[in-house]
Amino acid sequence: MKLVLASNSPRRRQLLTELGLTYEIRLREVDEEFPPHLHRAEVAEFLAARKAAAYADDLAADEVLLTADTIVCLGDDVLNKPADRAEAQAMLGRLQGRAHDVFTGVCLRTSNGREVIFSDQTTVHFRPLTPAEIDHYIDTCQPYDKAGSYGAQDWLGLAAIDRLEGSYFNVMGLPTHRVWTELAQLGALPAGRNA
Repeated sequence: MKLVLASNSPRRRQLLTELGLTYEIRLREVDEEFPPHLHRAEVAEFLAARKAAAYADDLAADEVLLTADTIVCLGDDVLNKPADRAEAQAMLGRLQGRAHDVFTGVCLRTSNGREVIFSDQTTVHFRPLTPAEIDHYIDTCQPYDKAGSYGAQDWLGLAAIDRLEGSYFNVMGLPTHRVWTELAQLGALPAGRNA
């Protein structure tokens, strides 16, 4: 089967490439609003499934679609991508010195309607940050396309993450260990690598 990645995330592209997978990229604007009754992992799974639904009619018979959405949760509060500098400062101010959870929801869908939806959780512990460090990060790394206003692979991750409980790659935007396992079960890995 041919893998189709419906994501503009350079981090997801990097991770799939490092897994040795070949894929085609397809992009489409999809509304990222979610019902207010959903909590934490449910939000990430809902958004991944919503993205997949937008491509459902465009899949060829030999294709499997991968969509994903990553959210940051501080308690039950979902911190999505910041709209502007002030929102990024506020988010990072709330996260500094605390633990928070990162959820990535993934949806794999085949042209015959088979769908697998799952999520992975990682708890991230940040050391306390100064306002100057937060400003430096915002000025140098432009965190506006990142849930929670940060990327674990960026300067802030290198300088501020004390420890992780769970997958680092999940925080980057794709729980690669789960994706590999689910693709194997769908028979969608390159020849000779299916379990």
